[in-house]
Amino acid sequence: MSEKILMAHGAGGKLSAQLLQEIILPAFDNEILSELHDGAKIGRLAMTTDSYVVRPIFFRGGDIGKIAVCGTVNDLAVTGAIPKFLSAGVILEEGFDIHALKKIVASMATAAREAGVQIVTGDTKVVGRGQADGIFINTAGVGELIDGVDISAKNVRAGMKVLISGTLGDHATTILAGRHGLNLPENIQSDCAPLNKMIREMLTVEPKIAMLRDATRGGLAAVLNEIATAANVGILLDETKIPVRDEVLGVCDILGFDVLELANEGKIVAIVPENSAEEILSVMHENIYGQQAAIVGEIVATSAGKVGLKTPVGGVRIVDMPAGELVPRIC
Repeated sequence: MSEKILMAHGAGGKLSAQLLQEIILPAFDNEILSELHDGAKIGRLAMTTDSYVVRPIFFRGGDIGKIAVCGTVNDLAVTGAIPKFLSAGVILEEGFDIHALKKIVASMATAAREAGVQIVTGDTKVVGRGQADGIFINTAGVGELIDGVDISAKNVRAGMKVLISGTLGDHATTILAGRHGLNLPENIQSDCAPLNKMIREMLTVEPKIAMLRDATRGGLAAVLNEIATAANVGILLDETKIPVRDEVLGVCDILGFDVLELANEGKIVAIVPENSAEEILSVMHENIYGQQAAIVGEIVATSAGKVGLKTPVGGVRIVDMPAGELVPRIC
């Protein structure tokens, strides 16, 4: 391991995993933490926490406040919980614009109302000029686990289908555009959204969904590599089935990015039983945030711990865990 913290340690890829395995988990090791999901299941409750440092703080389709609420709501929902309550801790830099703060707080309130959660506690700290980048937000959330639902990598089996809830890379592409003054079509904006209601609709149709994950840092590549390793299975994707906007692919081609590694803020990955995959997909299509959902692959009994991508020409390439930070400060 590097002797110094690098930006890539926060990217959700190989260095993030190394940080967890070599420093965090040995210090705090316990049965609940070892599940390594987006949230912890404690009795009949789920709990999660996250910190938000996105730059720029306002962007097309959202802002740091909206991400803070939606990200925490989604992390609770993918554990199989109904999100209920959130906390909000805000670190402000001296000189931060009050009008910007009002806008961010209003955005958080709007997102919380849409998700059906309450922000019930919090904290505010102010640091000196140059000691932060305007504003950082930490949120924690508590939810009630749904009876009969068990979201865990241990339930993933060969033959199950892999679903994603929509187009990949929209958020990362939007952040890049805002950061570097790139002109993109109006339809390209952050996918930041609360997905808890769609997830509950999916679980109503099929309580035996094996695994749900929020494909944020590290994108689809990181999430599926983590699932493949935890479940000791192989995953085979079909490149022709993966929904991606042409404009996002264009940005990836120009900048040399792999869209599978780009962060999303409103997309979930679901591992579902084969016999209910089409019904779940239909339910997703009926929700505003799942209209472009697709079955993109399947779980296979071979190549345990590996993710493969079947290409249009018939070959298969390995999809590795991301090694570095494609777009820093993405969420």
